[in-house]
Amino acid sequence: MTWFMQLTDPGKLPPDSVIRASIMQKIERLSDMSGEEIFRTIATWTVQLVGKIILALIIYYVGRWLIKRLLHLLGAIFERREVDVSLASFLRNLVEIVLMIVLISIVVGVLGISTTSFMAIFASAGLAVGMALSGTLQNFAGGVMILLLKPYRIGDYIEAQGQAGTVKEIRLFNTIINTPDNKMIIIPNNSISTSIINNYSKENRRRIDLNISISYGDDFDVARAAFLEILDNDPRVLFEQGRQPLVALTNLGDSAVVVLVRFWVKSSDYWDAYFAVNEAIYKQLPEKGIHFPFPQLDVRIAQ
Repeated sequence: MTWFMQLTDPGKLPPDSVIRASIMQKIERLSDMSGEEIFRTIATWTVQLVGKIILALIIYYVGRWLIKRLLHLLGAIFERREVDVSLASFLRNLVEIVLMIVLISIVVGVLGISTTSFMAIFASAGLAVGMALSGTLQNFAGGVMILLLKPYRIGDYIEAQGQAGTVKEIRLFNTIINTPDNKMIIIPNNSISTSIINNYSKENRRRIDLNISISYGDDFDVARAAFLEILDNDPRVLFEQGRQPLVALTNLGDSAVVVLVRFWVKSSDYWDAYFAVNEAIYKQLPEKGIHFPFPQLDVRIAQ
């Protein structure tokens, strides 16, 4: 009997032996019970297990509801304090992940699983997954760098990784942009944070360059006056110091004279001004006697 007590003494055994000894004790205890006692024991365990499962489900769904309410409250606080939209979205995602981990730990504890063991398993699994998904961690670091350096914000029109569109959301691991034809593009934060980013919305002024071809023989002074008149009549064109419109002859082509028409507009007016000025040039220049040439090729046949 003494050797059996030593065998089942947890203080004198390694963890795996303790587990085996515990199982042996339970089996020995069941073998000494009558059929009715075994039935009562199983029924008691079943009731306890069902009760734990129901309680765990209640805690889980109540916790999910509380997390949603907390995130809604957090969003209202960010909006009231005028926190940057990109940073607010990032923090909401981070807080949601942390709270979900805490909630799952509580649910696991209610089910009777050791929280310490669960966290050790979770940490080991996290390390293994982290090593396997090192690119995902790099995307997370890229998201942090984007929020700190702010190369773009939600609502900016950017071009990166061969894609162009309006930034819709900056998440923990990726950035979502909407293209002008309303396609959703998901770009990993690591690749976008280490690449060249063209942010069209960063500055509040943009320059438009138009290269207009006119025919040889047309009066350039008349063409210049016509271009300047068109720009002067468009309220979107800016006449600020250092940003005056420019009309200059830039190239004598094979079949046309190329005129550069350069002017500045607000970034929000870029496309409206671009289309309107092109249309005005096409309609009004012929009225001034300025022609748009067609490509020409002189062919001489030697006899």
